[in-house]
Amino acid sequence: MKKIKKIKISNGLFWVEIPEVQLYIQCGCPADSVKHLMKRGIIVDQEKGGATCETGPNAIVLSDMMIQNGSFANLAEFPVLQMFYRQGMIIPNHPNNSGDNPILIGLREQVEAQMRYIFRGNYGLTSKEEMLAAGVPPDQVDEQMRMKLRFAFGNIRASEALLDHRFVDSDPVEVRDGVVIQRLRVNLFRITYGSEHVDVDLNLSYSANYQAPYPLSFHSIRREYFGIIHSGDGDGWDINRPSMASILMFQGKIYLIDAGPNIMASLSALGIGINEIEGLFHTHAHDDHFAGIPTLIRAGHRIKYYATPPVRASVAKKLAALLTMPEEDFGEYFEVHDLEYDVWNNIESLDVMPLFSPHPVETSIFHFRTIWQNGYSSYAHYADIVDLDVLDGMAGPSEENGITATLVAKVKADYAKPAQIKKLDIGGGMIHGKAEDFRHDRSEKMILAHTALELTDQEKEIGSGAPFGTVDVLIPTLQEYVWKYAYEFLESYFPNAPIDQIRILLNNEVVTFNPESIILKSGNINDDIFLILTGSVEMINANSGMRDMMSAGVLVGDISALNNEPSSRTYRAASFVQALRMPCSVYMYFIKTNGLYDEVERLQVKRSFLQRTFLLGGALSYTTQNQIARRMQEITVKAGEKLEHENQPDLFVIIDGEMERALGDDILEILGPTDVFGEELAVFDTPPLFETRASVNTRIYSIAGESVRDIPLIRWKLFEIFERRRRRVLEVGEGGQVPLIWRAEYHVHINEMDQQHQELFRLGKDVLDLIDSQTGGEPLKHAFCQLIKYTHFHFDDEISLLRRRDYPELAAHERQHHVLLNQIEELKEKMVAQDYVISENCDFIEFFKKWLVDHILSEDRKYGTFFRVSGWGM
Repeated sequence: MKKIKKIKISNGLFWVEIPEVQLYIQCGCPADSVKHLMKRGIIVDQEKGGATCETGPNAIVLSDMMIQNGSFANLAEFPVLQMFYRQGMIIPNHPNNSGDNPILIGLREQVEAQMRYIFRGNYGLTSKEEMLAAGVPPDQVDEQMRMKLRFAFGNIRASEALLDHRFVDSDPVEVRDGVVIQRLRVNLFRITYGSEHVDVDLNLSYSANYQAPYPLSFHSIRREYFGIIHSGDGDGWDINRPSMASILMFQGKIYLIDAGPNIMASLSALGIGINEIEGLFHTHAHDDHFAGIPTLIRAGHRIKYYATPPVRASVAKKLAALLTMPEEDFGEYFEVHDLEYDVWNNIESLDVMPLFSPHPVETSIFHFRTIWQNGYSSYAHYADIVDLDVLDGMAGPSEENGITATLVAKVKADYAKPAQIKKLDIGGGMIHGKAEDFRHDRSEKMILAHTALELTDQEKEIGSGAPFGTVDVLIPTLQEYVWKYAYEFLESYFPNAPIDQIRILLNNEVVTFNPESIILKSGNINDDIFLILTGSVEMINANSGMRDMMSAGVLVGDISALNNEPSSRTYRAASFVQALRMPCSVYMYFIKTNGLYDEVERLQVKRSFLQRTFLLGGALSYTTQNQIARRMQEITVKAGEKLEHENQPDLFVIIDGEMERALGDDILEILGPTDVFGEELAVFDTPPLFETRASVNTRIYSIAGESVRDIPLIRWKLFEIFERRRRRVLEVGEGGQVPLIWRAEYHVHINEMDQQHQELFRLGKDVLDLIDSQTGGEPLKHAFCQLIKYTHFHFDDEISLLRRRDYPELAAHERQHHVLLNQIEELKEKMVAQDYVISENCDFIEFFKKWLVDHILSEDRKYGTFFRVSGWGM
């Protein structure tokens, strides 16, 4: 009988169990992974030692890559909560509390990122200083900190105190009790027990995506003047429904209220394309309201982000923890609009009032209103709220150990504010509300949500339900917004065309395609061109394996019509789709009459190429594609030649041929048609480390960096590429080990700093040589202390230099030094411990690789460029 068993649960998610040693491993951790395990019967209720609890994993293997195909690959917050509370592993005296902590397994950088993200997911802002920096009024900081501690049972605990870890690189690592895991290559793991093993591949193919655990029916929804689409009434444990969320329609524009897991599946089912989203109103940073953030980043424009400053700060810190990126980068992906508590904030005639709601992390509830015939029409969204009995229990006899009666009274008064429609969280327990608190609420209609349970009869007397896709219309529209969308798209595509000419195109039929209908088939010559107005369209080329999702603002069939040739791709409706159908003859008349033929023909060649690429195709609108195409220049690199782009902030895409990316004599990557490079400098302001040379004659498009760096979809995809390539630098050498040899490419071109970096390499190599020779004891401790001492000297000297030169990224650089020093001091404590075991030094090796190589090659070389541009090279 086999001792080890593997089950594929869904794309990128596997289950491996070794019952003999009671080890149950969840491999992969995408959004809603717990719901998938519940759906497959892996997580079920059981009776154990007189207690009712769930089965489930006690270890998680993380993906090597935080992002796969644009979605988060590692979201361990809810799996860890399931282990702690629903299995009982952290509950005192519970039969499942054996003293063993859940285990996170993976690359050091991914494990540490998850530790930081889980910490932020548990607590949000964790100090008075962070609260003040986030705009919490000074007279409220102490009370909010006391409230946070009450939710945290009096103690904010580091994730490392609650979770164990196993760092896995190229060498085998024991998980426990003889079970060994080894990383064979990127995202491919071998788990061995005795003579048996299973291999787990967490890579997603190019055309694959993480799947939703629940099926959703398709809906065709009219865009209203003021209305609410109910896009979720479940919670983070509901296997049949999306988590609590709503979509607000106002004057034909689409606003999301929260962005939970698998939001793309919800949008597709509702017939809403990603490019239709105007903004996001965000209540808080728990995963069931946060995990859809990457989907919104994939839009072709920066979506407006509306939240109070404390919520925005909490969300930015959590996202930064996940992606190991500066918090400031949040504004690169969203157009941030801070909202003020307790007042009406006007957003283009829509009034929004955020109200404070007690919760473990910073949380706002929202009231929305707009003027209408007899006053205001209004909607209130209450996720997440607190049970009023719990709130009363938080009021202490003195301000030192509880929250004040004044705050309790204010929260109750805020919760009682009436609205035409009020949607509220009735999840119960310590951190959610209950329906009974609203039995006498004066709102016209209440909707009960945020629960995985069926409503009781008592709850049904209090409020209504709102199944997925139902709509509450507060103010009906008396116009068809699709014509407005069509006009705006055409005007942006053809800004110099007279309005009377645009009306020629507008005087055509708006058609609706059912989900999964073919709009244009590969190999067919089309009679019509379709301007997508609502919904999502799938673009497929089965021969090349290409598949991408397109949204509102895209033209389908224009390239084949212009060339009078069969379409090279198939286009299918992924949802209900509305499109303006323009006969090819009318479209060609418009193009030629307005003198646009030559320009359109030039641009269409480049756009046709862009649409074949992973990076630049997909959801980008026709306008955005044209803007990029106008900045594209073709260049040729002859075989054996190097492309000099060290000072050229351009993005490069290969048309045909082959390029090698090399570090010294090591070839790290071979690039072919449609592959991209140059993202380091073009988008992330990091000087290129690699030499890029042609192995055959190669044609390349050069694209000005400023034309793509502010497009969230492109920036997000490039971030994924950038991180993957940085990781490859850390695997140069035999067996994936970094050869700690100073290279000319590592120079920051400031003599003093280069000399100090070389000394750090030398001291680090001394430590690693002792580890490699299994020399422990005093020699190893001495070498380690020498390295730490010199590190402090170097960091002080470097910061002093940057301060003298007014380096604009000084604060962020100083924060990174602080993190690195804390990590190295932790390792030093291990080194001087009496029970120190040399085999534990894999921790140090991983840290050293990331520190000396990754930090110097990325962050330090940025200031080298700043000095050189400023004329201060030394």
